[in-house]
Amino acid sequence: MNMDCPAEEALIRKKLDGMPGVEELEFHLMQRVLVVRHSLPGPEPIEEALRAIDMAPEALDAAPSAATAPTTVIPWRKLGIAALFAAASEVVELCGSWRVFPPELENGALWLSALLALLSVVLGGLGTYKKGWIAVSNGNLNMNALMSVAVTGALLIGHYPEAAMVMVLFNLSEAIEAKSLERARDAIRTLMNLAPETATVERNGRWESVPIHDVPVGSRIRVRPGERIALDGQVIDGHSAVDQSPITGESMPVSKDPGDPLYAGSINQSGELEYTSGALADDSTIARIIRAVEDAQASRAPTQRFVDSFARYYTPAIFAAALLTAVVPPLVFNGVWLDWLYTALVLLVIGCPCALVISTPVTIVSGMAAAARQGILVKGGLFLEQGRRLRSLALDKTGTITHGKPRQTDFLPLSDDPRLRSLAAGLASRSDHPVSDAIARQAALDGISPAHVTDFTAHPGQGVSGVMDGQRWALGNRRMAESIAPIPAETEARIRELESRGESVALLMNDHGVHALLAVADTIKESSVAALNDLRSLGIRTVMLTGDNAHAARAIARQAGMDDVRAELLPGDKLHAVEKLGAQGPVGMVGDGINDAPALARADIGFAMAAAGTDAAMETADVALMDDDLRKIPRFIRLSRAVHTILVQNISLALGVKAVFLALTFMGLGTMWMAVFADVGATLLVIANSLRALRA
Repeated sequence: MNMDCPAEEALIRKKLDGMPGVEELEFHLMQRVLVVRHSLPGPEPIEEALRAIDMAPEALDAAPSAATAPTTVIPWRKLGIAALFAAASEVVELCGSWRVFPPELENGALWLSALLALLSVVLGGLGTYKKGWIAVSNGNLNMNALMSVAVTGALLIGHYPEAAMVMVLFNLSEAIEAKSLERARDAIRTLMNLAPETATVERNGRWESVPIHDVPVGSRIRVRPGERIALDGQVIDGHSAVDQSPITGESMPVSKDPGDPLYAGSINQSGELEYTSGALADDSTIARIIRAVEDAQASRAPTQRFVDSFARYYTPAIFAAALLTAVVPPLVFNGVWLDWLYTALVLLVIGCPCALVISTPVTIVSGMAAAARQGILVKGGLFLEQGRRLRSLALDKTGTITHGKPRQTDFLPLSDDPRLRSLAAGLASRSDHPVSDAIARQAALDGISPAHVTDFTAHPGQGVSGVMDGQRWALGNRRMAESIAPIPAETEARIRELESRGESVALLMNDHGVHALLAVADTIKESSVAALNDLRSLGIRTVMLTGDNAHAARAIARQAGMDDVRAELLPGDKLHAVEKLGAQGPVGMVGDGINDAPALARADIGFAMAAAGTDAAMETADVALMDDDLRKIPRFIRLSRAVHTILVQNISLALGVKAVFLALTFMGLGTMWMAVFADVGATLLVIANSLRALRA
C-alpha cells in the first residue's frame, strides 16, 4: 500500500485499532506492508477501512519483502514548478513593498503575488490537503492536518508567499523521506543480486545448471575459479583460496580444503572446488543477511517528529481558546461581538505554527549543507539530530580503520644469498594471490628486478613454485614448507611472532629449506588514530567488530587505541554485538562491506565509508563519509550538537514570542499588526537563527 511515513502509520492505527475482529497490527514501513491478524470471516472490512483513508491496499501472496516493494514515484517536476511559483510570489510582494511598481500597478502586483502563491499551493499542496482532511475526519490531527491549517491560515490573512513556501518545504521533506526509503529497498535488491541465480549440480552422473531455489540440501555442487558460491556448504574435494570479504569482512582470501565451510556469496579464486550444500537458498548466509537488514530496518522505532507530536495538543488548544474567546465574553459578559471576534482572530493568527514548522527543516537543511561541505552525506534530519546522543561507536576493521589493501611489512632473510628478494619477486609477480601481489608491488617500489621464472606451477591452497637460475624455488605458506622439509624451531618461532602481530607470512624456500620470511598485513590509516583519539575526547566508546582473525584484530586495535575488540564475527554476530551495545545507550556503526549491512541498519546511526564501500553499505547506512576519513565522524557529532542547540533556541524563541503576544491579547492590548509580527517576525527570527547552522 502507499504507506511511507510514521504519520500514515498513526492514521492507520487509529482507524483499525478499535475495529471489531482486529487483533494485532504489524507495520513494515520499508516494505510498505501491513500485516493484520484478525478473526473476521474475510479481509474485506479491513480493506474497505483502509480505502476510506486513501491507503489503497493490495493483498500479498508471499511474505513481505523490501526487494519486491512497489517503487515510489516522486513528482519532482510538479514540486519544482510549485517552488518557482512560490519564489515568484515572494519576489513580486517584495517589489511591491519596496514600491518598485508605479502606484497604479500596486494593487495588480498584490493580486499577482496572491495568484502565484495560490497556483503554488494548488499545484503542490492538494495531496496534503486531501490527507489532512482525511486525518481530521478520522479524529487525527497529524502533520498533514497541521500543515493544511497553517497554510490556510496564512492565505486567509494575506501572507501568500509564506503560505506557498511552507507548503513547498513540507512537500520537499516528504519527498526526501520517501526517496530515502526507496534507496533502502534498493540496497536489499543489491544484496539479493550477490548470490548467483544458478548452481552447477551433479545429477545422475552429469553436471547441470540448476536454479538455486531448486537445489536440495546435500546436493554435490561444483564451483570454478572466479565464480561466486551459490549456497552454503562444506568442501568435499579440491583446494582453493576463497574471498569471503562480502560475508565475513576478512582482508585476506581464506584457504579452503576438504571439510572447510563455504558461504553463499563468497568468491572462489584459484582452484576448482566441489562441495555439499548445507542449506536451502532461503536459509543461506546471504539470505540471512537480507532478512537481517529488513528486520533491523523494521525494528528501528519511527521517531515521531516534534511538530507532529506538538500539534496534537497545541493546535486543538489554540482553536478551543479562540472559539471560547469569540463566544464566551459576548454571551456571558455582554461583550461586543465584533470586538471579541477580532480578538479571537488575533489569537488564531498569533497561534499559527508557521515559525515552528519552518524553523526545523531550515535548521536541518542548513546543518546537512554544512556537513556536505565537509564531505559528510547525511540521509535525513533524524540522523543529524541523533548524532549528539551517541555513546558508543562500533567500527569494522578492513577498509574502515585499515587501508583494506595488504602490503609487505617485513622481509627477514634466513641466509646470505643476495638474490632472495629478486627470487621472491619473480615468483610473486607470476601469481594473482593478494599476498603475492603485495610482495611484487613492494619489490617494484624498492627497485628490485624480479628473477626470470620457468616451469611455473601454482599449488592451490599452498603457494607457487618455479625454476630460477637452474634451481626450483617455492613461495608459499607453512603447509607448503613442511611438505618440502621440516621447519627449524628458530624459524617457527619467528613465524609465530609475525603471526601474533596479525601478519600473514610467506616463506621463500628450496630443497635445502626456508631462506626468507616475507610478512604481509593490512595497515592502519594514519587518520584512524587521530579520529579515535578525537572520539574519546567527545566521550564516545570505540569497539572494533571484525570477521578477521583475533591476532590481526588485536594488533590493529592496540595501534589504534580502541577501547574494545571482537574478532572472527559473521554478519549476524556483528548485528548481535551492535544490539548489545545499543542496550547501553545510542550506538553508531561504521563499515564498508555487505557483511556490515545488518549491523549498519540496526545501529541508531550507520556510517558508510563511501569512497571504497559497497553499494549495499552505502544505501543501508544513514551517513556516508565521501573520502573514507574517520575524522569526519567527530566533526559530524560536533555538528549534531550545534544543530540541536539551534533547534532548542528556535523552539524557545517561537513559543516565547507567541507567549508574550498571547498575554498581550488577553490583556486587551493585542492588535492584528501585533499578531502578524508575532507570526511573521518569529518566523524570520528563527530562519535567521537556523542559517547559523551553515557555519557550524
